[in-house]
Amino acid sequence: MRNPRRHSTGPGERPRLSRFRRRTAGVVRMVIALVLAGGAYTLFTPAAQAQEEPRLSAAAAEGEALFEVGCITCHGRSAGGVEGRGPSLINVGGASVEFQVGTGRMPLARQEAQAQRKPPLYTDEQVRQLAAYIDSLGVGPVVPDNVDALVDDANLARGGELFRVNCSQCHAFGGGGGALSSGKYAPSLYPASDRIIYAAMLSGPQNMPIFGDNTLTPEQKADVIAYIQQVIQTDHDPGGFNLGRYGPSTEGLAIFLVGIVALVFASLWIAGKS
Repeated sequence: MRNPRRHSTGPGERPRLSRFRRRTAGVVRMVIALVLAGGAYTLFTPAAQAQEEPRLSAAAAEGEALFEVGCITCHGRSAGGVEGRGPSLINVGGASVEFQVGTGRMPLARQEAQAQRKPPLYTDEQVRQLAAYIDSLGVGPVVPDNVDALVDDANLARGGELFRVNCSQCHAFGGGGGALSSGKYAPSLYPASDRIIYAAMLSGPQNMPIFGDNTLTPEQKADVIAYIQQVIQTDHDPGGFNLGRYGPSTEGLAIFLVGIVALVFASLWIAGKS
């Protein structure tokens, strides 16, 4: 006869099997929970954090190299600014760089009421590379690439009207510039190029107001630039000596001095005859 106890599972084997199943089920549940948590994290994490930092364009990378050599001392690493030396350039935009660096105002020689125009230290290509790097650090105005095409199609008559309404109060009707308060002044427009003027209107350097596209459209900006380049800068003063083109101030002074001298000599002549 067979021993019935030999093939019996016994009272102690069933609890051991139940514990094994429970442990296996617990491991499976943990794996599923981890998979779901990882999927949810991947789904809801912002793409900007999941991706690597975007690489700079070739021009911006060259501009970064130039920045680290010539600008980092005053504007700090990553253009964050240095207290007492230079402001942050984050969200400044490429237009400000093109104006300040393209006219030699930056790098700044010394702290004064207004940055002076100097021969630029960088070529036009290097200036655009610096502008591309600063533009990559935030959101700011940028000079469009089709400025020359816009100026070629500009309306001189409308540009003259816009210049007299918006620009002549500071830069004078002849574009020679003029004095402002606190030691500042509106510079002469004669050495300015198309891109420099456009950059100045977008960035508003020193006391100049900003002429964004909601104030003057790109076509209107081009009209003003065309008027400056073709009328003001090429005017040969058919009326004679221009007195620096500073407007009625120098003209009034000249008339006053000439008139006083004429009156003095006339008085002396009359006294001598009498």
